[in-house]
Amino acid sequence: MTAKRKKAKGHFGLNINQSIPSSIYLTAGKDPERPFVPMILTKGQAGVMDRGYQCHRSFDLLQKDDKFFVCRIKKCTTKTVIKENPIKPGSYIFFDAIVLLGTSGINQTEYPLRVVGYKVGNVEYFVATNRCDLSAEQIATIYKLRWKIETFFRWWKQHLKVYHIMSRTEHGVIVQILGGLITYLLMVIYCRKQFDEPVSINRVRELRSSIANDIGPNKNQRLQQYIVLLCTLLFWKLTYKMLSN
Repeated sequence: MTAKRKKAKGHFGLNINQSIPSSIYLTAGKDPERPFVPMILTKGQAGVMDRGYQCHRSFDLLQKDDKFFVCRIKKCTTKTVIKENPIKPGSYIFFDAIVLLGTSGINQTEYPLRVVGYKVGNVEYFVATNRCDLSAEQIATIYKLRWKIETFFRWWKQHLKVYHIMSRTEHGVIVQILGGLITYLLMVIYCRKQFDEPVSINRVRELRSSIANDIGPNKNQRLQQYIVLLCTLLFWKLTYKMLSN
């Protein structure tokens, strides 16, 4: 990222099992996403990706490196069927085959892969994968788990409020992101412990007002309020020093 760039883009590897980021790479706002897939995945891991990540060359590279993927592909993608797999009668799966994707001599995959087609409502999905050890239904379920990624980023946008970039250096942006996470988690601990409820703007305002007027309901709760505030202020003080360097 340079001073001329006003936007930054985060490329996250999200651990779907735990719903937390496992890795992050930062670039300028207009940089592409696809090159980061091989960097995020390690040998033996499986990446779950939307159709924006469809790239036949990348599919070959991932297979060559013993990395797995479950990626939605465009419905119109050319599929040269090598072997058809049996489909259970009455299943929402309507296609399951080992294929070569793309047009020969242009963009066809070098290594065969599996494509599973299934229908949800009136929408047809085609998913490319190199997992042949799972049933077609399991492959479809794995792709559905991708919505956990959307859920995470919806939460991110609603609660962390890190749109205004204070620094355009990689470390500065990372510090700002971590600052939002730490502040939010402190509020989560406070609200759950004191009120057994999720964070809300009303509780944030109540905490701010209580600390400002020094009228906490009891000594222990007031102490916890001070701890939340002091930790938040300390973190942002350190953040400011890092961004100033």
